[in-house]
Amino acid sequence: MPPSVGTHHAPGPQYLVAGRYRLKSRIGGGGMGTVWLARDQLLDREVAVKQVISTEGLTEDSADNVRKRAMREGRIAAKLSHRNAIAMHDVALDRGEPWLVMEYLPSRSVAQILHATTTLEPREAAQIGAQVADAMVEAHAAGIVHRDIKPGNILIAEGGRNAGLVKITDFGISRAKDDVTLTQTGVITGTPAYFAPEVARGAEPMEASDVYSLGATIYTMVEGQPPFGVDDNSITLLHKVARARINPMTKAGELEPVLLRLLEPSPTKRPTMAEARDALTAFAAGSRGTKDQVLTGLITRPGTGTPVWAQRNNRSSTTGPHRPVAGATLPPYAPTIAGDRGSRDVPHTRQEHHSPTLMSTPPPYSVTSRSSSSHRQPMNPGYGEPTRTPVTSSTALAVSVFVFFAVLAVLVVLAIALLR
Repeated sequence: MPPSVGTHHAPGPQYLVAGRYRLKSRIGGGGMGTVWLARDQLLDREVAVKQVISTEGLTEDSADNVRKRAMREGRIAAKLSHRNAIAMHDVALDRGEPWLVMEYLPSRSVAQILHATTTLEPREAAQIGAQVADAMVEAHAAGIVHRDIKPGNILIAEGGRNAGLVKITDFGISRAKDDVTLTQTGVITGTPAYFAPEVARGAEPMEASDVYSLGATIYTMVEGQPPFGVDDNSITLLHKVARARINPMTKAGELEPVLLRLLEPSPTKRPTMAEARDALTAFAAGSRGTKDQVLTGLITRPGTGTPVWAQRNNRSSTTGPHRPVAGATLPPYAPTIAGDRGSRDVPHTRQEHHSPTLMSTPPPYSVTSRSSSSHRQPMNPGYGEPTRTPVTSSTALAVSVFVFFAVLAVLVVLAIALLR
């Protein structure tokens, strides 16, 4: 069947989605769609709306598949009602195009925080991990596997009374166990730097895989890079992950034994998400705190009450290059790299930029990849305000001098006119 001819209007600011959600500004994007800050005209509140990849130009079967994916993502996210998970409000159809309507949280991702700070203190990282684990315990109980836990998908609220609130987001590639598979058999998606070893070998992600990814994420918070380091070549990185030999820890301190449990190579020997939550909670609480304080408290610098990221001066990040992989010979367990053409990447840590999202399939294997330009204007996956470029003092001085001479010229002209 030939591609359908689309007549869809490209959305922009002030565009009204489904007669209800007025777009305000673009605040994020990626291979799975663009995120906008919008105003819910009916309930008079700000929301984040995700424009799923357009169906324009697709065959009818492909377009229907995109719509089903959007409905699936909305259905999965709607199953969760947890203070540490971004809430799903609605799935809207606008001119046949699916949009996901989510809770709006002015925030920064942990990836953005790490870009500015490099590392976090072990107890801070443990508390963040414990709250994410608490949300994922509920997700696993509902039969949902996240499949892409990483620093870029953990948000920490900024400003107001919610400053310091932790939320896990982006269930876009999640899968409910009883859901119908909408992709070809064996397709696995995620970010390789945070893959569990069994996933790097081509196994289907399960609850134990989420536990490993959470461990890899916390490892990155305290050590400054993922457990298997940084490698521009994604295939080489996958080899390292599949072998399950993590780099020795140098900054984790007393948190190291907990992380080693989460990063257990064998999925059958790994703790459950509930056990991981309890271990992280106990470490974060220490001898003075309680479980409830860790799981419900806002992330703050000990003794100051100030959110950790509020003390950072560098609030921006830049997108690193995704170098294409060409002509690589894949190992028996290596997944195929499937790039998303024309996608905009949400900024993550420097380490994550060397780990594009992968889709693994059974053999035979082929390799394609995407590359993206560096030094883009960063977009906040936490739906926060876009980064603004401040006016420098030298620019202000130049403007002042120009205005002075312009006023002086006007005065001279007036004086000459009066003398005549």
